[in-house]
Amino acid sequence: MSFSHWQLAPKDLFKITPVVPVMVIERLEDAVPMAEALMAGGIRLLEVTLRSEVALSAIERLRERIPKAIVGAGTVTTPAQLQQVKAAGAQFAISPGVTNDLLRAGAHGDVPLIPGIATISELMMARDIGYDHLKFFPAEAAGGTAMLKSIAGPFPDISFCPTGGIHQDNYREYLALPNVRCVGGSWILPKAAINAGDWTAVTAAAKAATSQAKG
Repeated sequence: MSFSHWQLAPKDLFKITPVVPVMVIERLEDAVPMAEALMAGGIRLLEVTLRSEVALSAIERLRERIPKAIVGAGTVTTPAQLQQVKAAGAQFAISPGVTNDLLRAGAHGDVPLIPGIATISELMMARDIGYDHLKFFPAEAAGGTAMLKSIAGPFPDISFCPTGGIHQDNYREYLALPNVRCVGGSWILPKAAINAGDWTAVTAAAKAATSQAKG
């Protein structure tokens, strides 16, 4: 199936939700109810990570069945994967890191890429190619909020979506930083609830995260 790839700039993607769900979909039949549960909780920007065999099929299914959702791919690490997620209908792509090939493929492609960085050198490499909205990963292991505060001094024009080690007890500390626009996390997708098909628990977690983020 062919999908339209309208342009939504990273700066606009970062404004849609304060919490980006990191979706690891192991069973294809979970894709739609999981997405519907998140949307019922106020989250319509969905990151489906390429960490399972059904990830590309899940992206395609969500694009087909939930047109109001904005569906992207996570854990995109190569130009080939960037093409694969585009074919599946992904409306954005997120990478845990950077390579020259991936950065240039994203800069010249029509699927917005949000590269991941953990160091100043990686940030500078991405910025030189034109990226100013980045993933900070793994956030807690790479220095957390202290690192992001330090980055803000020499690079006030760079905005971040930190991911990795972020949970319900610390995500608001990240969102309070001026260079953080949103955070990525999996705590709003409790594994036990997903395994049991308890989608009301997912909706409750999403509602709590989005409402507390505004507080």
